[in-house]
Amino acid sequence: MLTAQVEVGLGALDLDVSIEAAPGEIVAVLGPNGAGKSTFLRALAGLVPLTRGRVALDDVVLEDTAQRIHLPPERRPIGVVFQDYLLFPHLTALENVAFGLRARGVPAREARSRARSWLDRLRIGETADTKPCPLSGGEAQRVALARALAIDPRLLLLDEPLAALDASARGTVRRDLKRHLASFAGIRIVITHDPLEAVALADRLVILEGGRVVQTGSPVEVTQRPRSRYVADLVGVNLLRGTATGGQVKLPGGASLQSADGVDGEVFAVIHPRAVALHRARPEGSPRNVWRGRASALDFQGDRVRVGVEGEMPIVAEVTPAAVSELDLAEGGEIWVSVKATEISVYPA
Repeated sequence: MLTAQVEVGLGALDLDVSIEAAPGEIVAVLGPNGAGKSTFLRALAGLVPLTRGRVALDDVVLEDTAQRIHLPPERRPIGVVFQDYLLFPHLTALENVAFGLRARGVPAREARSRARSWLDRLRIGETADTKPCPLSGGEAQRVALARALAIDPRLLLLDEPLAALDASARGTVRRDLKRHLASFAGIRIVITHDPLEAVALADRLVILEGGRVVQTGSPVEVTQRPRSRYVADLVGVNLLRGTATGGQVKLPGGASLQSADGVDGEVFAVIHPRAVALHRARPEGSPRNVWRGRASALDFQGDRVRVGVEGEMPIVAEVTPAAVSELDLAEGGEIWVSVKATEISVYPA
């Protein structure tokens, strides 16, 4: 079990993160650039000292600022796969994997034997005598993963493990990585800014923004109920915050929405762009949520077009290219917006 309370002041970054993770669990720490993800990883590994806090792994204290305990990185049962892999260019793949073992006092012959076993296990045994330069991105990643696993860590940390790969290789390597991670019985923490990578690899997501945890939960929980603009943008939905009474959600600025949910108090309201209908004139009938706006941006994405609408209630709609033509949509053009009350999901803030 990992329990960590990490506080680090580093330049403009003020990091304050608490986390727990259990053996067999894959946790993805997701957040925008500058959120403090890599600093958090390096703090767990002992590469960045804590300003305040405590890190314990399997009831062994690795760092505790109050007790002035700080185990150096080489004494922590932690394997790290860095974003750029950081393989030693002058060493072969076998020597790179054996390096961590040798640094921990394992005799040279045993270290090389164990390193070769890990390369074979990750199906790259043929690269044993090859130096990093000729390796493909996927091969280099697996060598770095073998080096991290060879020391038999209790905690495996991966910093943006697919960032160094081109788009064509990511799908295949992601599937390989997921299979390899599944064979590791310890705790796994993956740092990423890629939501697809996080959802594909992890059992639990931890969303980090501005050095703070803003949301945590399973991929389904986080994507269905985002709690920040960043997460909503990742998922591709509209997120509004207001005060609900009897199904009516009052938003800052005076606008309001009528929902079919009976949640009262401070709430989030989620509207999928496909549930937003656009009209050239005020729609007939009595839809509960109707307002006038102005098309601010058209983003063509294959067979769908995302339309940004400015006005008293800014929102993003998703329509077909045919609808864009029928509505004669143009940036800056006036438009009417309607949303059914049943299409608005409301939950406590």
